[in-house]
Amino acid sequence: MKKKRKSRQWLQQHTQDPWVKKAQQEGFRSRASYKLLEIQRQESLFCSGDRVIDLGAAPGGWSQVVVRCLRYSGQVLALDMLPMNPINGVEFLQGDFKTSKMQERLTNHLRGLAVNAVISDMAPNLSGIRAVDQARSMALCETALTFARRVLAQRGVFLIKVFQGEGFDEFYQRLKVLFKTVKVKKPRASKSNSYETYLLARQLLQ
Repeated sequence: MKKKRKSRQWLQQHTQDPWVKKAQQEGFRSRASYKLLEIQRQESLFCSGDRVIDLGAAPGGWSQVVVRCLRYSGQVLALDMLPMNPINGVEFLQGDFKTSKMQERLTNHLRGLAVNAVISDMAPNLSGIRAVDQARSMALCETALTFARRVLAQRGVFLIKVFQGEGFDEFYQRLKVLFKTVKVKKPRASKSNSYETYLLARQLLQ
């Protein structure tokens, strides 16, 4: 009964969420689009002709923003374990990013070309046990960082969702060693009571 009650409460809150309503009105697939739109307005992450990888892309809210920013030029590769309906201008690969096989598929699609931006809104499947979920989240972040260092152009952008908690400070400091600039971003569309935040790193140093 408790699970059913929580599900009903979540659904009610979700449908009444002003960002969800705005996304429905403006043709975006999720409220997450407005997180990326705000960061793009502030930081100018993408330009026409860029090559971008979107990790944890489903249902496609971030990919929609990217292709609009690129004006349907360049290349957008999106990946998720879940299926995603097609988006014009986006190549979608379904699979588990944590596996070397999936990362190799992504790399092959690049045909040896460097990437201008790696963006990640990935989150692990939640167990409800905060310590376990935090550890899984940080492991995903580390995997994404290792991959980004391999494919990013020297002046590339790395934007990643990170949950505040155990391991956050260490990951932040690691980015500061590897990139010229690192910023913490908390878009308005990110729920105020959420532990999520975004780290924006630019220009690889090593």
